[in-house]
Amino acid sequence: MSADENEVTLKKITAHCKEYGFVFGSSEIYDGLSAAYDYGPNGALLKNNIKEYWWKAMVQMNENIVGLDSSIFMHPKTWKASGHVDAFNDPLIDNKDSKKRYRADVLVEDHIAKIESKISKEVEKATKRFGDSFDEIQFRSTHPRIIGYIEQIRSIQARMMSAVEKGDLEAFKQLIVDLEIVDPVSGSKNWTDVRQFNLMFSTELGSVAEGANTIYLRPETAQGIFVNFSNVQKSSRMKPPFGIAQIGKAFRNEIIARQFIFRMREFEQMEMQFFVKPGEEMKWYEYWKNQRMKWHNSLGLGTDKYRFHDHLNLAHYANAACDIEFDFPMGFKELEGIHSRTDFDLSAHEALSGKKLRYFDPQENESYVPYVVETSIGLDRMFLALLSAAYQEEQLEDGSERIVLKLPPALAPSKVAVLPLINKDGLPEKAQEIFQDLKLDFSAQFDAKDAIGRRYRRQDAIGTPFCITIDHQTIEDHMVTIRERDSMKQERIQITEISNTLEKSVNIKTLLKFN
Repeated sequence: MSADENEVTLKKITAHCKEYGFVFGSSEIYDGLSAAYDYGPNGALLKNNIKEYWWKAMVQMNENIVGLDSSIFMHPKTWKASGHVDAFNDPLIDNKDSKKRYRADVLVEDHIAKIESKISKEVEKATKRFGDSFDEIQFRSTHPRIIGYIEQIRSIQARMMSAVEKGDLEAFKQLIVDLEIVDPVSGSKNWTDVRQFNLMFSTELGSVAEGANTIYLRPETAQGIFVNFSNVQKSSRMKPPFGIAQIGKAFRNEIIARQFIFRMREFEQMEMQFFVKPGEEMKWYEYWKNQRMKWHNSLGLGTDKYRFHDHLNLAHYANAACDIEFDFPMGFKELEGIHSRTDFDLSAHEALSGKKLRYFDPQENESYVPYVVETSIGLDRMFLALLSAAYQEEQLEDGSERIVLKLPPALAPSKVAVLPLINKDGLPEKAQEIFQDLKLDFSAQFDAKDAIGRRYRRQDAIGTPFCITIDHQTIEDHMVTIRERDSMKQERIQITEISNTLEKSVNIKTLLKFN
Protein backbone atom coordinates (compact mmCIF):
# COMPACT_ATOMS: atom_id res chain seq x y z
CA MET A 1 0.00 0.00 0.00
CA SER A 2 1.40 3.40 -0.96
CA ALA A 3 1.91 6.29 1.46
CA ASP A 4 -1.08 8.11 -0.04
CA GLU A 5 -3.29 5.03 0.33
CA ASN A 6 -2.11 4.61 3.92
CA GLU A 7 -3.07 8.18 4.69
CA VAL A 8 -6.49 7.74 3.11
CA THR A 9 -7.09 4.55 5.10
CA LEU A 10 -6.21 6.23 8.39
CA LYS A 11 -8.47 9.16 7.52
CA LYS A 12 -11.29 6.74 6.71
CA ILE A 13 -10.84 4.94 10.03
CA THR A 14 -10.79 8.26 11.89
CA ALA A 15 -13.99 9.39 10.18
CA HIS A 16 -15.63 6.00 10.76
CA CYS A 17 -14.77 6.16 14.46
CA LYS A 18 -16.54 9.49 14.82
CA GLU A 19 -19.60 8.58 12.74
CA TYR A 20 -20.25 5.34 14.60
CA GLY A 21 -19.42 6.40 18.15
CA PHE A 22 -15.98 4.85 18.66
CA VAL A 23 -13.70 7.86 19.13
CA PHE A 24 -14.32 11.62 19.25
CA GLY A 25 -11.85 14.48 19.39
CA SER A 26 -11.63 15.88 22.90
CA SER A 27 -13.48 19.14 23.60
CA GLU A 28 -14.71 19.45 20.03
CA ILE A 29 -17.25 22.19 20.87
CA TYR A 30 -14.24 24.36 21.78
CA ASP A 31 -12.39 23.43 18.57
CA GLY A 32 -10.73 20.44 20.19
CA LEU A 33 -7.49 19.73 22.02
CA SER A 34 -4.55 18.38 20.07
CA ALA A 35 -3.71 14.69 20.59
CA ALA A 36 -6.52 14.13 23.10
CA TYR A 37 -9.48 11.87 22.37
CA ASP A 38 -12.69 10.65 23.98
CA TYR A 39 -13.99 7.11 23.51
CA GLY A 40 -17.67 7.06 22.53
CA PRO A 41 -20.32 4.42 23.34
CA ASN A 42 -18.99 1.75 20.98
CA GLY A 43 -15.38 2.72 21.63
CA ALA A 44 -15.78 2.39 25.39
CA LEU A 45 -17.27 -1.08 24.97
CA LEU A 46 -14.50 -2.22 22.62
CA LYS A 47 -11.82 -0.76 24.86
CA ASN A 48 -13.22 -2.53 27.93
CA ASN A 49 -13.39 -5.82 26.03
CA ILE A 50 -9.71 -5.52 25.06
CA LYS A 51 -8.84 -4.85 28.70
CA GLU A 52 -10.89 -7.82 29.85
CA TYR A 53 -9.19 -10.15 27.38
CA TRP A 54 -5.71 -8.95 28.36
CA TRP A 55 -6.48 -9.16 32.09
CA LYS A 56 -7.99 -12.62 31.93
CA ALA A 57 -5.17 -13.95 29.73
CA MET A 58 -2.54 -12.41 32.00
CA VAL A 59 -3.97 -12.75 35.52
CA GLN A 60 -6.81 -15.25 35.51
CA MET A 61 -4.96 -17.80 33.36
CA ASN A 62 -1.65 -17.59 35.24
CA GLU A 63 -1.50 -18.78 38.84
CA ASN A 64 1.70 -16.85 39.48
CA ILE A 65 0.49 -13.43 38.26
CA VAL A 66 -1.59 -11.06 40.39
CA GLY A 67 -3.12 -7.66 39.72
CA LEU A 68 -2.55 -4.12 41.00
CA ASP A 69 -4.12 -0.69 40.54
CA SER A 70 -1.61 1.90 41.71
CA SER A 71 -2.06 5.66 42.04
CA ILE A 72 -1.34 8.05 39.19
CA PHE A 73 0.30 10.41 41.69
CA MET A 74 3.53 9.13 43.22
CA HIS A 75 6.24 10.58 45.44
CA PRO A 76 8.64 12.72 43.34
CA LYS A 77 11.58 10.56 44.43
CA THR A 78 10.01 7.71 42.48
CA TRP A 79 10.89 9.44 39.23
CA LYS A 80 14.36 10.37 40.46
CA ALA A 81 15.13 6.73 41.21
CA SER A 82 13.66 5.52 37.90
CA GLY A 83 15.82 7.94 35.91
CA HIS A 84 12.89 9.87 34.45
CA VAL A 85 13.87 13.19 36.05
CA ASP A 86 17.36 13.09 34.55
CA ALA A 87 17.00 10.97 31.44
CA PHE A 88 13.39 10.97 30.18
CA ASN A 89 14.10 13.27 27.27
CA ASP A 90 13.45 13.48 23.54
CA PRO A 91 15.97 15.09 21.17
CA LEU A 92 14.06 17.92 19.46
CA ILE A 93 14.86 20.04 16.44
CA ASP A 94 12.95 22.96 14.87
CA ASN A 95 12.75 24.04 11.28
CA LYS A 96 13.32 27.79 11.12
CA ASP A 97 11.14 28.26 8.05
CA SER A 98 8.06 26.20 8.87
CA LYS A 99 8.37 26.82 12.65
CA LYS A 100 7.53 23.12 13.10
CA ARG A 101 9.17 21.00 15.81
CA TYR A 102 10.28 17.41 15.30
CA ARG A 103 11.93 14.59 17.17
CA ALA A 104 15.40 14.30 15.69
CA ASP A 105 15.44 10.51 15.97
CA VAL A 106 12.08 10.23 14.17
CA LEU A 107 13.39 12.34 11.28
CA VAL A 108 16.34 9.97 10.94
CA GLU A 109 14.13 6.87 11.28
CA ASP A 110 11.82 8.21 8.57
CA HIS A 111 14.84 8.69 6.33
CA ILE A 112 15.86 5.07 6.98
CA ALA A 113 12.30 3.95 6.17
CA LYS A 114 12.61 5.62 2.75
CA ILE A 115 15.78 3.63 2.06
CA GLU A 116 14.02 0.44 3.19
CA SER A 117 11.21 1.30 0.78
CA LYS A 118 13.73 1.45 -2.05
CA ILE A 119 14.90 -2.06 -1.10
CA SER A 120 11.30 -3.30 -1.15
CA LYS A 121 10.76 -1.83 -4.62
CA GLU A 122 13.87 -3.60 -5.94
CA VAL A 123 12.56 -6.88 -4.51
CA GLU A 124 9.09 -6.31 -6.00
CA LYS A 125 10.54 -5.63 -9.46
CA ALA A 126 12.71 -8.75 -9.28
CA THR A 127 9.77 -10.86 -8.09
CA LYS A 128 7.73 -9.84 -11.13
CA ARG A 129 10.69 -10.42 -13.44
CA PHE A 130 11.72 -13.91 -12.23
CA GLY A 131 8.37 -15.27 -10.99
CA ASP A 132 8.35 -18.59 -9.10
CA SER A 133 12.09 -19.11 -9.58
CA PHE A 134 12.90 -15.94 -7.59
CA ASP A 135 15.15 -16.48 -4.56
CA GLU A 136 14.60 -13.39 -2.42
CA ILE A 137 17.26 -14.23 0.20
CA GLN A 138 19.95 -14.65 -2.43
CA PHE A 139 18.78 -11.54 -4.28
CA ARG A 140 18.99 -9.41 -1.14
CA SER A 141 22.47 -10.68 -0.29
CA THR A 142 23.98 -10.28 -3.79
CA HIS A 143 22.29 -7.36 -5.55
CA PRO A 144 24.78 -4.45 -5.53
CA ARG A 145 22.16 -1.73 -5.13
CA ILE A 146 20.49 -3.48 -2.18
CA ILE A 147 23.85 -4.15 -0.55
CA GLY A 148 24.60 -0.43 -0.88
CA TYR A 149 21.25 0.50 0.68
CA ILE A 150 21.83 -1.87 3.60
CA GLU A 151 25.28 -0.39 4.21
CA GLN A 152 23.73 3.10 4.21
CA ILE A 153 21.17 2.03 6.81
CA ARG A 154 23.79 0.44 9.05
CA SER A 155 25.99 3.51 8.85
CA ILE A 156 23.12 5.84 9.73
CA GLN A 157 21.99 3.60 12.61
CA ALA A 158 25.53 3.44 13.99
CA ARG A 159 25.92 7.23 13.91
CA MET A 160 22.54 7.77 15.57
CA MET A 161 23.25 5.19 18.29
CA SER A 162 26.60 6.82 18.99
CA ALA A 163 24.99 10.27 19.26
CA VAL A 164 22.28 8.96 21.60
CA GLU A 165 24.63 7.00 23.84
CA LYS A 166 27.06 9.91 24.18
CA GLY A 167 24.34 12.56 24.43
CA ASP A 168 26.11 14.30 21.57
CA LEU A 169 23.45 16.69 20.25
CA GLU A 170 25.86 18.36 17.81
CA ALA A 171 26.55 14.98 16.19
CA PHE A 172 22.80 14.38 15.98
CA LYS A 173 22.27 17.61 14.08
CA GLN A 174 25.25 16.91 11.83
CA LEU A 175 23.71 13.56 10.92
CA ILE A 176 20.49 15.31 9.87
CA VAL A 177 22.50 17.83 7.84
CA ASP A 178 24.63 15.13 6.18
CA LEU A 179 21.55 13.12 5.23
CA GLU A 180 20.05 16.29 3.70
CA ILE A 181 16.79 15.68 5.53
CA VAL A 182 14.17 18.25 4.59
CA ASP A 183 11.25 19.57 6.58
CA PRO A 184 8.11 17.64 5.46
CA VAL A 185 6.10 20.89 5.53
CA SER A 186 8.36 23.51 3.95
CA GLY A 187 10.91 21.36 2.17
CA SER A 188 13.59 23.44 3.90
CA LYS A 189 16.88 22.23 5.43
CA ASN A 190 17.11 25.26 7.70
CA TRP A 191 17.35 23.48 11.09
CA THR A 192 18.02 24.71 14.61
CA ASP A 193 20.37 22.89 16.96
CA VAL A 194 19.10 19.68 18.59
CA ARG A 195 18.16 20.00 22.27
CA GLN A 196 16.68 17.75 24.94
CA PHE A 197 13.11 18.11 26.25
CA ASN A 198 11.76 16.29 29.32
CA LEU A 199 8.46 14.57 28.61
CA MET A 200 6.94 14.49 32.09
CA PHE A 201 3.94 16.62 33.01
CA SER A 202 4.46 18.40 36.31
CA THR A 203 1.78 19.66 38.67
CA GLU A 204 1.52 20.87 42.26
CA LEU A 205 0.40 18.95 45.32
CA GLY A 206 -1.06 21.15 48.02
CA SER A 207 -3.85 23.64 48.65
CA VAL A 208 -1.71 26.76 48.10
CA ALA A 209 0.51 27.02 45.06
CA GLU A 210 3.29 28.81 46.96
CA GLY A 211 3.60 26.00 49.47
CA ALA A 212 2.99 23.17 47.04
CA ASN A 213 5.36 20.39 46.18
CA THR A 214 6.05 19.69 42.52
CA ILE A 215 4.96 16.20 41.54
CA TYR A 216 4.57 14.49 38.19
CA LEU A 217 1.81 12.71 36.34
CA ARG A 218 3.24 9.25 35.84
CA PRO A 219 4.84 8.74 32.41
CA GLU A 220 4.49 4.95 32.77
CA THR A 221 2.62 2.53 35.01
CA ALA A 222 5.60 0.26 35.76
CA GLN A 223 6.98 2.24 38.71
CA GLY A 224 3.74 1.77 40.66
CA ILE A 225 4.42 -1.96 40.44
CA PHE A 226 8.07 -1.69 41.49
CA VAL A 227 7.46 0.41 44.60
CA ASN A 228 4.76 -2.09 45.65
CA PHE A 229 6.95 -5.16 45.09
CA SER A 230 7.26 -6.07 48.77
CA ASN A 231 3.63 -5.22 49.58
CA VAL A 232 2.33 -7.51 46.83
CA GLN A 233 4.88 -10.27 47.32
CA LYS A 234 4.20 -10.60 51.04
CA SER A 235 0.43 -10.10 51.00
CA SER A 236 -0.05 -12.53 48.09
CA ARG A 237 2.59 -14.97 49.38
CA MET A 238 4.26 -15.08 45.99
CA LYS A 239 7.75 -16.27 45.18
CA PRO A 240 9.79 -15.77 42.01
CA PRO A 241 9.04 -16.35 39.27
CA PHE A 242 5.86 -14.30 39.65
CA GLY A 243 4.28 -11.29 37.99
CA ILE A 244 2.30 -8.18 38.84
CA ALA A 245 -0.10 -6.88 36.19
CA GLN A 246 -1.68 -3.47 35.90
CA ILE A 247 -3.86 -1.45 33.51
CA GLY A 248 -3.76 2.32 33.89
CA LYS A 249 -3.35 5.79 32.45
CA ALA A 250 0.03 7.36 31.76
CA PHE A 251 0.95 10.85 30.55
CA ARG A 252 3.74 12.10 28.32
CA ASN A 253 4.17 15.62 26.99
CA GLU A 254 4.78 14.44 23.45
CA ILE A 255 5.84 17.27 21.19
CA ILE A 256 4.92 15.32 18.09
CA ALA A 257 1.63 13.63 18.91
CA ARG A 258 0.08 12.40 15.68
CA GLN A 259 -1.53 9.62 13.68
CA PHE A 260 -4.89 9.64 15.44
CA ILE A 261 -4.78 7.61 18.70
CA PHE A 262 -1.40 6.04 17.90
CA ARG A 263 0.54 8.69 19.83
CA MET A 264 -1.25 10.72 22.48
CA ARG A 265 -0.34 12.71 25.56
CA GLU A 266 -2.80 10.79 27.73
CA PHE A 267 -2.86 7.07 27.03
CA GLU A 268 -3.50 3.74 28.70
CA GLN A 269 -1.04 0.91 29.23
CA MET A 270 -1.46 -2.77 29.99
CA GLU A 271 1.73 -3.88 31.68
CA MET A 272 3.05 -6.92 33.50
CA GLN A 273 6.32 -7.00 35.41
CA PHE A 274 7.62 -10.55 35.91
CA PHE A 275 10.10 -11.02 38.77
CA VAL A 276 12.70 -13.77 38.35
CA LYS A 277 15.90 -15.03 39.92
CA PRO A 278 19.01 -13.32 38.49
CA GLY A 279 20.46 -15.43 35.72
CA GLU A 280 17.07 -16.73 34.60
CA GLU A 281 15.88 -13.54 32.93
CA MET A 282 16.74 -14.49 29.35
CA LYS A 283 14.80 -17.75 29.60
CA TRP A 284 11.72 -15.81 30.73
CA TYR A 285 12.36 -13.06 28.19
CA GLU A 286 12.05 -15.63 25.40
CA TYR A 287 9.05 -17.22 27.10
CA TRP A 288 7.13 -13.96 27.25
CA LYS A 289 8.03 -13.06 23.67
CA ASN A 290 6.43 -16.32 22.63
CA GLN A 291 3.40 -15.97 24.89
CA ARG A 292 2.61 -12.42 23.87
CA MET A 293 2.78 -13.27 20.18
CA LYS A 294 0.39 -16.16 20.82
CA TRP A 295 -2.00 -13.71 22.51
CA HIS A 296 -1.94 -11.45 19.47
CA ASN A 297 -2.29 -14.25 16.94
CA SER A 298 -5.29 -15.68 18.80
CA LEU A 299 -7.27 -12.65 17.58
CA GLY A 300 -7.08 -13.90 14.01
CA LEU A 301 -5.97 -10.59 12.47
CA GLY A 302 -3.31 -12.39 10.40
CA THR A 303 0.17 -13.55 11.38
CA ASP A 304 1.61 -11.38 8.61
CA LYS A 305 0.38 -8.32 10.52
CA TYR A 306 2.99 -8.82 13.25
CA ARG A 307 6.75 -8.95 13.47
CA PHE A 308 9.45 -8.75 16.13
CA HIS A 309 11.89 -5.86 16.05
CA ASP A 310 14.97 -6.09 18.29
CA HIS A 311 16.19 -2.84 19.83
CA LEU A 312 19.56 -1.67 18.59
CA ASN A 313 19.80 1.04 21.23
CA LEU A 314 18.89 -0.42 24.62
CA ALA A 315 17.39 1.71 27.37
CA HIS A 316 19.57 2.37 30.39
CA TYR A 317 17.73 -0.28 32.42
CA ALA A 318 17.64 -3.14 29.87
CA ASN A 319 19.92 -5.98 28.82
CA ALA A 320 17.53 -7.16 26.09
CA ALA A 321 14.52 -5.56 24.44
CA CYS A 322 12.26 -6.02 21.44
CA ASP A 323 8.98 -4.71 20.09
CA ILE A 324 6.06 -6.54 18.63
CA GLU A 325 5.30 -4.34 15.64
CA PHE A 326 1.93 -4.24 13.90
CA ASP A 327 1.21 -3.32 10.30
CA PHE A 328 -0.81 -0.15 10.92
CA PRO A 329 -2.08 1.99 8.00
CA MET A 330 1.13 4.03 8.39
CA GLY A 331 3.33 0.92 8.23
CA PHE A 332 4.88 -1.38 10.84
CA LYS A 333 4.99 0.43 14.18
CA GLU A 334 5.49 -0.55 17.82
CA LEU A 335 2.46 -2.14 19.44
CA GLU A 336 4.00 -3.89 22.44
CA GLY A 337 7.39 -3.85 24.13
CA ILE A 338 9.07 -6.81 25.84
CA HIS A 339 12.08 -5.87 27.93
CA SER A 340 14.53 -7.54 30.25
CA ARG A 341 14.94 -4.71 32.77
CA THR A 342 17.58 -6.45 34.96
CA ASP A 343 17.44 -5.39 38.64
CA PHE A 344 17.74 -1.70 37.77
CA ASP A 345 14.35 -0.53 39.06
CA LEU A 346 14.20 -2.41 42.35
CA SER A 347 17.85 -1.63 43.13
CA ALA A 348 17.39 2.07 42.36
CA HIS A 349 14.30 2.35 44.58
CA GLU A 350 16.00 0.36 47.31
CA ALA A 351 19.02 2.67 47.26
CA LEU A 352 17.03 5.93 47.30
CA SER A 353 14.30 4.86 49.75
CA GLY A 354 16.48 2.90 52.13
CA LYS A 355 13.83 0.14 52.17
CA LYS A 356 14.60 -3.46 51.26
CA LEU A 357 13.10 -4.60 47.97
CA ARG A 358 14.40 -8.14 48.00
CA TYR A 359 13.21 -11.72 48.09
CA PHE A 360 14.55 -14.15 50.68
CA ASP A 361 14.78 -17.68 49.31
CA PRO A 362 14.45 -20.04 52.31
CA GLN A 363 15.59 -23.07 50.30
CA GLU A 364 18.82 -21.41 49.16
CA ASN A 365 19.08 -19.34 52.35
CA GLU A 366 19.88 -16.25 50.32
CA SER A 367 18.39 -12.83 49.70
CA TYR A 368 18.45 -11.22 46.27
CA VAL A 369 17.01 -8.36 44.25
CA PRO A 370 14.92 -10.02 41.51
CA TYR A 371 15.45 -9.30 37.83
CA VAL A 372 12.43 -8.17 35.85
CA VAL A 373 10.98 -9.11 32.47
CA GLU A 374 8.37 -6.62 31.31
CA THR A 375 5.57 -6.85 28.78
CA SER A 376 3.94 -3.50 28.02
CA ILE A 377 1.23 -2.89 25.42
CA GLY A 378 -0.51 0.37 24.60
CA LEU A 379 -4.27 -0.11 24.96
CA ASP A 380 -5.03 2.74 22.55
CA ARG A 381 -2.62 1.30 19.98
CA MET A 382 -4.22 -2.12 20.38
CA PHE A 383 -7.60 -0.45 19.78
CA LEU A 384 -6.26 1.13 16.57
CA ALA A 385 -4.64 -2.14 15.48
CA LEU A 386 -7.97 -3.96 15.80
CA LEU A 387 -9.84 -1.27 13.86
CA SER A 388 -7.14 -1.13 11.17
CA ALA A 389 -7.33 -4.87 10.54
CA ALA A 390 -11.10 -5.08 10.90
CA TYR A 391 -12.12 -2.13 8.67
CA GLN A 392 -13.13 -3.38 5.22
CA GLU A 393 -15.01 -1.93 2.27
CA GLU A 394 -16.70 -4.74 0.37
CA GLN A 395 -18.30 -4.91 -3.08
CA LEU A 396 -21.27 -7.27 -2.87
CA GLU A 397 -22.65 -9.59 -5.55
CA ASP A 398 -25.66 -7.34 -6.17
CA GLY A 399 -23.36 -4.43 -6.96
CA SER A 400 -23.92 -2.65 -3.65
CA GLU A 401 -21.18 -1.84 -1.14
CA ARG A 402 -20.87 -2.18 2.58
CA ILE A 403 -18.40 -1.07 5.24
CA VAL A 404 -17.88 -3.80 7.81
CA LEU A 405 -15.73 -4.09 10.91
CA LYS A 406 -14.65 -7.71 11.06
CA LEU A 407 -13.71 -7.53 14.73
CA PRO A 408 -13.06 -10.72 16.70
CA PRO A 409 -16.59 -11.58 17.89
CA ALA A 410 -15.52 -11.87 21.52
CA LEU A 411 -14.23 -8.28 21.48
CA ALA A 412 -17.01 -6.66 19.44
CA PRO A 413 -18.80 -3.81 21.27
CA SER A 414 -22.20 -5.48 20.83
CA LYS A 415 -22.48 -9.21 20.33
CA VAL A 416 -25.99 -9.30 18.91
CA ALA A 417 -28.65 -6.96 17.54
CA VAL A 418 -32.32 -7.84 17.81
CA LEU A 419 -34.37 -6.51 14.89
CA PRO A 420 -38.14 -6.75 14.38
CA LEU A 421 -38.76 -7.02 10.62
CA ILE A 422 -41.38 -4.27 10.80
CA ASN A 423 -42.40 -2.01 13.64
CA LYS A 424 -45.96 -3.36 14.04
CA ASP A 425 -48.12 -6.51 14.16
CA GLY A 426 -46.70 -7.57 17.52
CA LEU A 427 -43.16 -8.02 16.13
CA PRO A 428 -41.58 -5.25 18.27
CA GLU A 429 -43.11 -6.77 21.39
CA LYS A 430 -41.79 -10.25 20.58
CA ALA A 431 -38.39 -8.79 19.69
CA GLN A 432 -38.29 -6.91 22.99
CA GLU A 433 -39.04 -10.13 24.85
CA ILE A 434 -36.07 -11.85 23.17
CA PHE A 435 -33.86 -8.79 23.67
CA GLN A 436 -34.60 -8.56 27.40
CA ASP A 437 -33.61 -12.21 27.79
CA LEU A 438 -30.40 -11.96 25.73
CA LYS A 439 -29.04 -8.82 27.40
CA LEU A 440 -28.65 -10.71 30.69
CA ASP A 441 -25.74 -12.60 29.11
CA PHE A 442 -24.64 -10.54 26.11
CA SER A 443 -23.99 -6.94 25.14
CA ALA A 444 -27.02 -6.49 22.88
CA GLN A 445 -28.79 -3.81 20.86
CA PHE A 446 -32.44 -3.38 19.93
CA ASP A 447 -33.02 -1.61 16.61
CA ALA A 448 -36.44 -1.10 15.02
CA LYS A 449 -35.77 1.99 12.91
CA ASP A 450 -35.34 1.98 9.10
CA ALA A 451 -35.54 -0.84 6.56
CA ILE A 452 -34.03 -4.16 7.61
CA GLY A 453 -31.21 -3.88 5.02
CA ARG A 454 -30.16 -0.52 6.36
CA ARG A 455 -30.16 -1.87 9.89
CA TYR A 456 -27.92 -4.76 8.81
CA ARG A 457 -25.47 -2.27 7.30
CA ARG A 458 -25.49 -0.22 10.50
CA GLN A 459 -24.63 -3.29 12.59
CA ASP A 460 -21.93 -4.34 10.08
CA ALA A 461 -20.34 -0.91 10.44
CA ILE A 462 -19.96 -1.26 14.23
CA GLY A 463 -18.85 -4.89 14.02
CA THR A 464 -21.84 -6.68 15.57
CA PRO A 465 -21.25 -10.41 14.86
CA PHE A 466 -24.91 -11.51 14.79
CA CYS A 467 -28.31 -10.07 14.00
CA ILE A 468 -31.54 -11.74 15.08
CA THR A 469 -34.56 -10.86 12.93
CA ILE A 470 -38.09 -11.45 14.19
CA ASP A 471 -40.75 -11.79 11.46
CA HIS A 472 -44.42 -12.83 11.25
CA GLN A 473 -43.46 -16.50 11.07
CA THR A 474 -41.70 -16.14 14.45
CA ILE A 475 -45.03 -15.62 16.17
CA GLU A 476 -46.23 -18.98 14.83
CA ASP A 477 -43.19 -21.30 14.92
CA HIS A 478 -40.98 -19.58 17.57
CA MET A 479 -38.07 -19.45 15.15
CA VAL A 480 -35.94 -16.45 14.18
CA THR A 481 -33.48 -15.62 11.40
CA ILE A 482 -29.89 -15.34 12.61
CA ARG A 483 -27.47 -13.49 10.30
CA GLU A 484 -23.70 -13.82 10.61
CA ARG A 485 -21.75 -10.61 9.96
CA ASP A 486 -18.76 -11.75 7.89
CA SER A 487 -20.44 -14.23 5.54
CA MET A 488 -23.88 -12.57 5.72
CA LYS A 489 -25.24 -16.12 5.82
CA GLN A 490 -28.75 -16.43 7.29
CA GLU A 491 -30.49 -19.40 8.83
CA ARG A 492 -33.58 -20.14 10.89
CA ILE A 493 -33.13 -21.35 14.45
CA GLN A 494 -35.36 -21.86 17.46
CA ILE A 495 -35.57 -18.98 19.93
CA THR A 496 -34.35 -21.40 22.61
CA GLU A 497 -31.15 -21.99 20.58
CA ILE A 498 -30.10 -18.34 20.29
CA SER A 499 -28.03 -18.15 23.48
CA ASN A 500 -26.11 -21.37 22.81
CA THR A 501 -25.41 -20.32 19.21
CA LEU A 502 -24.03 -16.96 20.35
CA GLU A 503 -22.05 -18.46 23.22
CA LYS A 504 -20.02 -20.66 20.85
CA SER A 505 -18.69 -17.62 18.99
CA VAL A 506 -18.70 -14.56 21.23
CA ASN A 507 -17.56 -15.87 24.62
CA ILE A 508 -14.10 -14.63 25.54
CA LYS A 509 -13.20 -18.25 26.34
CA THR A 510 -12.85 -18.78 22.59
CA LEU A 511 -9.76 -16.54 22.71
CA LEU A 512 -8.28 -17.69 26.01
CA LYS A 513 -7.68 -21.22 24.76
CA PHE A 514 -4.32 -20.13 23.26
CA ASN A 515 -2.89 -20.64 26.77
